[in-house]
Amino acid sequence: MTSLSVGLRQAEDGTRLTPLLRLLILTQLAFNIGFFAVLPFLSEHLGQAMGMAGWLVGFVLGLRTFSQQGLFVVGGALADRYGIRPVVLAGCALRIAGFVWLGYARETWTVVGAVLLIGFAAALFSPAVESEVARQAVVSEEAGGGSRTRVLALFTVAGQAGAFVGPLLGALLLAMDFRTVCLAGAGIFVLVLAGHAWLLPQHIPGRARTRGKNGMRALLRNRRFLALCCAYGAYLLAYNQLYLALPAEVERAAGSQAPLAWLFALSSLLVVTAQLPVTRWAAVHLTLRRSMVVGLLLISAGFAVVAAARPAAPIGTAGLLPAAGFVVLLTLGQMLVAPVARAWVPDLAEEGRLGLYTGALSSVSGLIVLAGSSATGTLLDTGLPPAVPWLVLAAVPAAAIGLLPRR
Repeated sequence: MTSLSVGLRQAEDGTRLTPLLRLLILTQLAFNIGFFAVLPFLSEHLGQAMGMAGWLVGFVLGLRTFSQQGLFVVGGALADRYGIRPVVLAGCALRIAGFVWLGYARETWTVVGAVLLIGFAAALFSPAVESEVARQAVVSEEAGGGSRTRVLALFTVAGQAGAFVGPLLGALLLAMDFRTVCLAGAGIFVLVLAGHAWLLPQHIPGRARTRGKNGMRALLRNRRFLALCCAYGAYLLAYNQLYLALPAEVERAAGSQAPLAWLFALSSLLVVTAQLPVTRWAAVHLTLRRSMVVGLLLISAGFAVVAAARPAAPIGTAGLLPAAGFVVLLTLGQMLVAPVARAWVPDLAEEGRLGLYTGALSSVSGLIVLAGSSATGTLLDTGLPPAVPWLVLAAVPAAAIGLLPRR
């Protein structure tokens, strides 16, 4: 949290952070604290407290992901048409209702309804907030306030800080029960709703509402934007291996998945402490495209590190070193790719439809991850030589470089 406060001061000095940008960046922090206070504990609650079968737990969690990522494009389009204030407020209200409902849900259909509501709430407020942060960052850059990627990097840091604090809060409250955790998450969003009802402007200067109906058709013809979506989807597929390929590697090396928590903490700590310095360096030395190229190469190198070590099959502490190297390189690549992809969208989006394009970036890349994760799971279970799956995964972000728009 101290790092975030310092980052806000630094950004304000270097990029003339406006009150609206500060509100939206702190919004991302609050969103993730409330969300991650609840969701990391949902799987165990469904399996143990409610006695759901494993396949049903996976199905429920998949529904939540679909109702969120898959519908981002809907939330973005609504933000373009009605402005971000009503969409953000509606999303917060639905998230409150969803968390309260989940806390009291005792049957499968009620749990499904609650998680769908929780996911759709994020599909409303997240693209609205992200698109306005990106637009404000461009406005600041054009006014001589510094690189847009610095603002978007701070937005990423705020989200990561929330993802770090949220589970700690949830773990403390879980000593009482899961319902208390859900009600606490709802309480955080009550505060967010009240703060935005008071502080978020009715009309934001420079943001025109778009009422035309041909936005999706133009988006689907925008080859440069779709190319960026595919490259970003390759990055997300690689990042998703923190939850698929990495646990299997840690289990092999350590005999259990206990070290995973430390590796995840390492990733979060790197983002919170190093994101802003990395972004400042990239803003001086790299263009948007070159930043993504370097980031994707770092991610590819992370997979290659594990592939190189797998034939020797080290175990114990030495066996975890390749996994740690993978996490470090993947996280460094994320620091370059994630803010830059969001910063690039305003240059590719149709006038007045930044919300639609911001939402589509998440929805299209989410579909790529959904399809790619199934293929990755099959690849890991095929019995190929141990280095082969990691080499194939290394090729994915490297190949994505060829998809990046040239101009």
